[in-house]
Amino acid sequence: MRVEVVAIGTELLLGQIHDTNSAWIGEQLALVGLDSFFQTKVGDNRARMVEVLSDALDRSDAVICCGGLGPTQDDLTRTAIAEVMGVPLRPDEEMEERIISMFSGRSRRMPANNLRQAELPEGARFIDEQPGTAPGLVCPLMWPRSGSGDGAATEKVIYAVPGVPWEMKEMMLGTVLPDLQARAGIDAVIRSRTLRTWGESESGLAELLAERIEELDRVGNPTIAFLASGMEGLKVRMTAKCPTAEEADSLLDEEEERLRARLGALVFGVDDDTMESVVLEMLRSRGLTLASAESLTGGMVGSRLCDVPGASDVYLGGVIGYAPEVKQRLLGVPEGPVVTEQAALAMAHGARVATGADVAVSTTGVAGPDSSEGRPPGTVCLAVALGDPERGGVSESVEVRLPGRRQQVREFSVITVLGLLRRNLLEWSG
Repeated sequence: MRVEVVAIGTELLLGQIHDTNSAWIGEQLALVGLDSFFQTKVGDNRARMVEVLSDALDRSDAVICCGGLGPTQDDLTRTAIAEVMGVPLRPDEEMEERIISMFSGRSRRMPANNLRQAELPEGARFIDEQPGTAPGLVCPLMWPRSGSGDGAATEKVIYAVPGVPWEMKEMMLGTVLPDLQARAGIDAVIRSRTLRTWGESESGLAELLAERIEELDRVGNPTIAFLASGMEGLKVRMTAKCPTAEEADSLLDEEEERLRARLGALVFGVDDDTMESVVLEMLRSRGLTLASAESLTGGMVGSRLCDVPGASDVYLGGVIGYAPEVKQRLLGVPEGPVVTEQAALAMAHGARVATGADVAVSTTGVAGPDSSEGRPPGTVCLAVALGDPERGGVSESVEVRLPGRRQQVREFSVITVLGLLRRNLLEWSG
């Protein structure tokens, strides 16, 4: 079964919004075993939307429209779908009442335009999940339409989901994907699990796993894929297809054990784990607190840590010492060059003392685009200080060359210093 994705919105064509929805939908389709060969973007123009949907139906069995379900005049997805189906739009009283109830429950005045969202192409149905005011649609139709003279018609389907990512995802997972699997006659269960790694390149991981990848190419199940994800780490995704969920999970358990045996400490987490969530939990389990001292990352380490719920019982705070004199005055960095391992180590110890934390990390370096202190862009010095050095504490500083432009260097610095902390925590017995 071929499924096509159509992203709707002039703002997508103008680059005002990045189309992450289509990428996510494409990934989910692949995970459940559905083919998707085309993704299209179209602006908020009814005639062009009808043209794009018609072309999509000519070459695919199902179409997922994302966006254009709002209450304003340029939200034309419902109208375009009804025109493609050759049916009228009709108001649905039950949906009208639901939308009115949503607004009243939030003590907000409902603009009359919102009732446009309760219009339904004849023969279609609303998607059960409705986290926002925009209901999604399931629209079965025969294509080509009767009288077109283009040969025998077959049953196809158009789905419409909102452009708001969290609303779209709830509808996709709750209704669209299961409905597509049922229409495609897919009765197998497809499960995926992702190992998060850091400390090796994508090609390096492929080399470490080359023998296993060759074995799986012959067997065909499960499969392995790599995905470089910036400061989220390098992902190794395992996918298994089995008659039951239990069998798929068992196959993934076995494969995870094999991969961990080959990759060792490179694996820092699974699925939704992040480096920051992992190190925070390691610190919490040891009863340790954490502080940070940042120069080139400018607070990014602290921000990532604070994104993790419950971080406040571990992370005490940090010092952003961007200028050399701030590093010297607040963190005790000696006068002289500040892009050195010695400066990074002084920053980490300074942050630990200033906050009273048990552990501290630090970042200093040259993000670019220009050189500094005679050091080329991408030169980064990182340090970790665990405990008081006079009472058995340990510390480590490293200098690395990170790839990419300014923002990439800063992002890679975040996961690299947290990865350095993780490694030291694994080794430290203090």
